[in-house]
Amino acid sequence: MEKPNLSYICSMSGGNKEFEQKLIQIIKNEFPTEKKKYLNYLKVGDYKRAAEKVHKIKHKISILGLAKSYRLTVNYENNLIDNKTVGQKDFEDVLQIITDFLETL
Repeated sequence: MEKPNLSYICSMSGGNKEFEQKLIQIIKNEFPTEKKKYLNYLKVGDYKRAAEKVHKIKHKISILGLAKSYRLTVNYENNLIDNKTVGQKDFEDVLQIITDFLETL
């Protein structure tokens, strides 16, 4: 499984450390809430709203340099829209990898 990184954030910032820290802090603040809401929507079978949360998380996956996981997430989001959970385990593995990574920042 690929590992998250800050390469994209660093390239976007042009060396502006304050910008990097602000973006990292936004991700650290938003990700746990989005993850929790996704899991709650999935638990009650509200796949449409779960897909909306997956869509938001998908952008963070991209920002954290997870290209393969991004593609996996696109497919999973589409499956949820079709009321299918194919890809759930792989997506949730990605969520855990991101959670672990954010705890190191």
